[in-house]
Amino acid sequence: MRHIEILAFEDAQLLDVTGPLQVFTSANEEAFAAGQPRPYNAIAVAMNGQTGTTSGLTLATALLPQDDEPIDTLMVAGGVGVNKACEETALVNWIRRRSASARRIASVCSGAFLLAEAGLLDGRRAVTHWNRCREFSKRFPNVRLEPDPIFIQDGNIWTSAGVTAGIDLALALVEADLGRKLALAVARELVVFLKRPGGQAQFSTMLSLQESGDRFDRLHGWIIDNLRADLSLPALAEQANMSARSFSRHYRQATGRTPARAVEDIRVEAVRRLLEQGLSVRQARIRCGFGSEETMRRSFLRAFGTTPQAFRDHFG
Repeated sequence: MRHIEILAFEDAQLLDVTGPLQVFTSANEEAFAAGQPRPYNAIAVAMNGQTGTTSGLTLATALLPQDDEPIDTLMVAGGVGVNKACEETALVNWIRRRSASARRIASVCSGAFLLAEAGLLDGRRAVTHWNRCREFSKRFPNVRLEPDPIFIQDGNIWTSAGVTAGIDLALALVEADLGRKLALAVARELVVFLKRPGGQAQFSTMLSLQESGDRFDRLHGWIIDNLRADLSLPALAEQANMSARSFSRHYRQATGRTPARAVEDIRVEAVRRLLEQGLSVRQARIRCGFGSEETMRRSFLRAFGTTPQAFRDHFG
């Protein structure tokens, strides 16, 4: 049985702890149902017996084990309390010592900060939550940070992106340990992808556009309803009741992207939704107003890290 410890701390992200725990628990259930021994003993550990999380729930955790106690995998959660946790010398030293006994080490979300603080990521590829990449790079310049992957394995150290990526990471660990068939059974039980496409940069286009305020909300709604129409700069400016030059300048100031790039992003996201619903690549292209399949393919690949046909084959 593989012993897994998931490290929590005050103001950790609850799902960073419970998401992977559920994956390993479900793996035990699937293995037992198949007449196999339960493969995991996964527990949450912390410096104290009770640990508060940002959700308001308090976790009952085991105390930090001794350095020489048997361990297979050490996972470190993230959360808004990670910066304070990095200042706790005793905790960082425990991570450094405990990792020496572990077969592999992993972090969820901003838990990468604690691994980096312990010196475990120097010279290695790593990922963390997209919103903290700039802070991480400035603080740990010796780490080869990559902002987009859902998770990264470099040797025996695995790091993952934001929050729910801890579930993706745990599924990958189960697949590495027990094979694709059992990992897929766990993913199906939890109703998640075994391997979701693209990277963490694929958060909703419309949500990101809404961050700019409501000035162009009506225009964005019109674009969504008219994806096959003329969405050139003059046409959009006319809809916004502005000159083309003024519209282009004000739109970029408000959204941080050009009108042409926004139209492309909205169309690509619409294509993704249609492919998930089972439409063919050609049908999705026509409905979303792409002039050619090659143009759509390049845009889709840039946004999601995979081609429309590959996406449809896996997730349609």
